[in-house]
Amino acid sequence: MTYPDDSVRRLRVMAAGVPGARVVERVLPAPVETVWSVMGDLEGGFGAFQPDMRHVRVVRTHGDRVEALARSRHGFRARLRGFARPGWCWLQSRFLIIGMAAAPEPGGGTRIALTGGVRVPGRAAIVPFGALRELEEAATRLEVLLAGTPGQRGSD
Repeated sequence: MTYPDDSVRRLRVMAAGVPGARVVERVLPAPVETVWSVMGDLEGGFGAFQPDMRHVRVVRTHGDRVEALARSRHGFRARLRGFARPGWCWLQSRFLIIGMAAAPEPGGGTRIALTGGVRVPGRAAIVPFGALRELEEAATRLEVLLAGTPGQRGSD
């Protein structure tokens, strides 16, 4: 499987078109395949690092198109539609936007980028309150989760 080097750049461009969107980036000391095996696992790993997600169930895929049902820790539900490819995922519902990307970092490791939040109904805009804090928390949780992955400890 190939992971495009421009996935993170593509996420920045998509987020730039969404008023209120913020992007959090980190370089993690793990191979992109390992990182994306957690990030891209919508029904498993994704909920382990996203602070607000309790459960995601993929109900349909067609090529790189994905439809999923999500439930937050607060009980809110969303029908997400979008795209998932190696190193890239963009999903949105009427009230939610989620964007993730991972790409090999020159010199080693993986650059990740996260964006998203509560969507302003009827517009491609994100309510900015708390979005950056939640994205930072998700990146930290992903980093901690990957640090516990066998073969990744002490790889700094």
